[in-house]
Amino acid sequence: MLMLPTPEGSLAAYALQGTPLVARAPKVALTRTAFAAAHVVCDPIRERSPWDGRPAVDWETTLSFRQGLWDQGLGLAEAMDTAQRGMGVDWPTALELIRRTMAAARVHPLRPRVACGAGTDHLPLSALTDAAAITAAYETQAEAIEAAGGQLILMASRAFPAIGAGPEVYRATYRRLIDGAAEPVILHWLGEMFDPALTGYWGSTDVATASDFVLDLIAENPAKVDGIKISLLDQAHEEAFRARLPEGVRLYTGDDFNYAPLIEGDGTRYSHALLGIFAAIAPAASQALEALALGDSARFNALLAPTVPLSREIFRAPTRFYKAGIAFLAWLNGAQRHFIMPAGFQSSRDITHYASVYRLADQAGLLAEPALAEARMKTLLALHGID
Repeated sequence: MLMLPTPEGSLAAYALQGTPLVARAPKVALTRTAFAAAHVVCDPIRERSPWDGRPAVDWETTLSFRQGLWDQGLGLAEAMDTAQRGMGVDWPTALELIRRTMAAARVHPLRPRVACGAGTDHLPLSALTDAAAITAAYETQAEAIEAAGGQLILMASRAFPAIGAGPEVYRATYRRLIDGAAEPVILHWLGEMFDPALTGYWGSTDVATASDFVLDLIAENPAKVDGIKISLLDQAHEEAFRARLPEGVRLYTGDDFNYAPLIEGDGTRYSHALLGIFAAIAPAASQALEALALGDSARFNALLAPTVPLSREIFRAPTRFYKAGIAFLAWLNGAQRHFIMPAGFQSSRDITHYASVYRLADQAGLLAEPALAEARMKTLLALHGID
């Protein structure tokens, strides 16, 4: 039993009570495509100048975490914002991550799907002042990813809002990237709650106007668009948008608040998944998707319902700090030896938040080794002066 801080500023006793889910491969083919966006594990002994320098990556542990996701039948969204792109992880590190991941995926027995984030973050915003420069920057990363064998996710770029780009600039860039890709791409609409620098993406702060624009963009060449990931935390918008997509173009939910009903669907349409939370709740996600494939909606919801309060805590405002909760759970579950993140990002959340994540993960059956989790939580509490 531990004394955990509460949101009210007091301490309350808490004893672990959950029954851990056992990670395993699904027994049937899944009917939803599910990408988990995974984090990067650094090597704190080799790390130097964490705020200003390149991260020292623990490659063995980083890749082992991905192997664990694949073993449970999940795909991987690599080098995305969950991997701290632009928040401690630079493009050279991301490219090495992509190359190592693709090599590992090629020899994995399940041949997992891997899609990789292409952006413009290898250049400063001062060098990205027009459509031609932004397009060229994307193409540099896209060519490197395709050379490694990865499918493209065209990540939202901060360069567009930084120059106040209108729809014509977005269209010029995305048209060239979509049409020129080796295989169908995944588009990426990340709301300002995930990154304030993306406010007004697609050339408008009005969501309806932005939706009309990107739907028109997709409709111009739907055969080259695998799908679009939407992370606006708005279930009604996603459902309405999903209904307007051309046949064969997937909606990949990035809604870490409402993923359960969106993935289950309304009987006619449903969303696939490209979610950071799936990296933290992999056993529940995998086994819930298996239940859905077997037609067992009750089991699907029974597995995912307890994860929703956990996800809402991890992704609570300021949402962009959610990566800390993902890495924290990986540490509690023994997937890494320490709780240190690139750029010291673990400091982005407070001890009360981590205590809440600990409780909610336990109640969702997501603390794989309860004794280890309790010991590590005790260490973190002591670091914060709570004995």
